[in-house]
Amino acid sequence: MRAAYIEKTGPPDVIRVGDLPVPEPGPGQALVRVKAVALNPFDLYLRAGIVKMPMTFPYILGSDFAGVVEKVGPEVGMFSPGDRVWGSNQGLKGRQGVAAEFAAIDEGWLNPIPEGLADVDAAAMAMVGITAHLGLFHRAGLKEGEAVYVPGGAGGVGSMVVQMAKAAGARVATSAGSPDRIDLCKQLGADLAFNYKTADLAATIREFGPEGIDVWYETQREPDLPTTVPLLNTRGRMVLMAGRDATPALPLGSFYPRDCSLLGFAMFNASAEEQQACASDMIRWVREGKLRPLVGRTFPLAEAAEAERFLESNTIGKAGQLAGKVVILVD
Repeated sequence: MRAAYIEKTGPPDVIRVGDLPVPEPGPGQALVRVKAVALNPFDLYLRAGIVKMPMTFPYILGSDFAGVVEKVGPEVGMFSPGDRVWGSNQGLKGRQGVAAEFAAIDEGWLNPIPEGLADVDAAAMAMVGITAHLGLFHRAGLKEGEAVYVPGGAGGVGSMVVQMAKAAGARVATSAGSPDRIDLCKQLGADLAFNYKTADLAATIREFGPEGIDVWYETQREPDLPTTVPLLNTRGRMVLMAGRDATPALPLGSFYPRDCSLLGFAMFNASAEEQQACASDMIRWVREGKLRPLVGRTFPLAEAAEAERFLESNTIGKAGQLAGKVVILVD
């Protein structure tokens, strides 16, 4: 089978596309014919060796997938050959990735693709959607009627946060860096979308929520806590899910007297069962027309290295050329 893989960690130049053996599904696994693979910043960190996890070489890239069950191993009870499936959390903690024509995946990581949802879109919503859901509901306990702010509402996680918070009955504010992305945020349901390059953040947020923000979903790698913590409501919760090297100052005088919380998490710590709960809501919202993934750019499997370069330039490099997800089309 054709696959995008590495034989050592390093820059995108270490990525190879070539033939590897088709895996055989073991007990509780399904062999999935992969159709689409969505890339995430975490994939870049694994490939570069910045994040250390167990990795067997040749290591196949990619965490998020959509495809069709080709065959099943023993003890598989929920899926059958021909079923369309999507999921995430592959390529992590010793598992092989999914940027290949076939992947053997534990049944617990598989979810059914809703009717009418394209493979490219199913892959695009996987990790970002589960991440958004875990942060909003599992960690922050978002309630109907609360005020939510997320920067980067046209991005992968940000666009999911906007839509999920609205689906849960929250009031949602977000920001973006250009008029077209501001319009996109409004199309996704944001009650307020403003240009972070020109607007006064504090004044804009205070006008939106005079009592403060109940759930601040921080997507930036270097959060400005001295500015943002005072904008929280009493018992406000700030979700942190990025910024491995960041060491921001914390304004304690504004933080603890108002019972505020900082809630950090990494989605790969969530169990398959916890992620299935996220996926169940996501599938329901897709069917109800309340959730749609954003695909920014696609690449063929043969250009996997270029796909990672493009994502790297638009995340770590902040090139500003991407709204939505980078997806590799395998088939």
